[in-house]
Amino acid sequence: MLLVKNAKILTMTGIDYNNGYIAAEGEKITALGDDAAELARLEAAATEIIDANGCYVLPGFVDAHCHVGMWEDSVGFEGDDGNETSDPIMPHLRAIDAIYHADRAFVEARENGVTTVVTGPGSANVIGGQFAALKTYGRRVEDMIIKEPVAMKVAFGENPKTVYYEKRQAPMTRMATAALLRENLMKAVEYKKMKEDYERDRENSDKPDYDMKMEALVRVLNGEIPLKAHAHRADDILTALRIAKEFGVGITIEHCTEGHLIADILLEENVSVITGPFLTDRSKIELRNQSAKTPGILSKAGIKTAIMTDHPCTPVQYLPLCAAVAVKEGMDETEALKAITINAAEITGIADRVGSLAPGKDADIVIMDGHPLELRSRVLYTIINGQVVKRP
Repeated sequence: MLLVKNAKILTMTGIDYNNGYIAAEGEKITALGDDAAELARLEAAATEIIDANGCYVLPGFVDAHCHVGMWEDSVGFEGDDGNETSDPIMPHLRAIDAIYHADRAFVEARENGVTTVVTGPGSANVIGGQFAALKTYGRRVEDMIIKEPVAMKVAFGENPKTVYYEKRQAPMTRMATAALLRENLMKAVEYKKMKEDYERDRENSDKPDYDMKMEALVRVLNGEIPLKAHAHRADDILTALRIAKEFGVGITIEHCTEGHLIADILLEENVSVITGPFLTDRSKIELRNQSAKTPGILSKAGIKTAIMTDHPCTPVQYLPLCAAVAVKEGMDETEALKAITINAAEITGIADRVGSLAPGKDADIVIMDGHPLELRSRVLYTIINGQVVKRP
């Protein structure tokens, strides 16, 4: 059993401990609190004890949207596997088939307290493929998976327009992007109905030919995974919400760069957002209203908000820095921490395992020598699945 004691514990559940302990057996947290008698019992049973000596202990950070392992560090074209631009409709692609598990970015992530990444295809296509939620430590991708697939990537606005304009094929306009997405969701509706009809009455119904793309989209229709909608401009955000409502499917808004301009609508639609990156230049027209104030504005409006790095746009190890900048620009400190822990986990559908500290959850724990949003604070220990993967 691993025991961490004498810690300032930020659980992200609303209950914190000024001088507490946390214990893990195997991959799970088994005990948490500040009871002296229980601590004595745990110390007697522990196989490893870490004296945090007043350091901050909190759940491992969760990057809710990035491309770690999809664009390999320092490699170039050979390691660029995030966008398959031979067809704008690619729902059957799976991030786990492109992720390089030994990418240096995974090491840098965990060394800086990021223990979970939600990573997947880029935004060149109308439908880019399936995201996966991974731990940042493991011998192979299969060992790292938390949930796969976790979402279906779709993209609106400038990126698919630009890619396919150069090819002189659809989509070259926002209209075509929306139409292609609708067309394929409708095909999936029909495919699903044919399968259900066949299962209900095999004698009088035709079995549809297997379609890998439609099989992937049926998971969206069934509510198993949401659309993960790349949308910067306010109009693109609204188009994404419109289509999701038409088909009754779940959706999260990714980037949400102009979300602060329509915060009232986002609240009315009860949609969650993953904001960022904002530690970049305004490299394209859609980013002209980019601001680090956006996550604070959305959060204060009552919208569940997470913060992303969009690695490699902002290197994944700077996720806590992104949250700190958001605080500097007006976001509540606790909400900023939630944006890279429990909110990120809840929005991406993995909060049953990560994002907070509680008995039964994965033992993903970070020990820091100062407040996690203080620039000079260092990660001393990173623990993933109960295993210490970084030490001082």
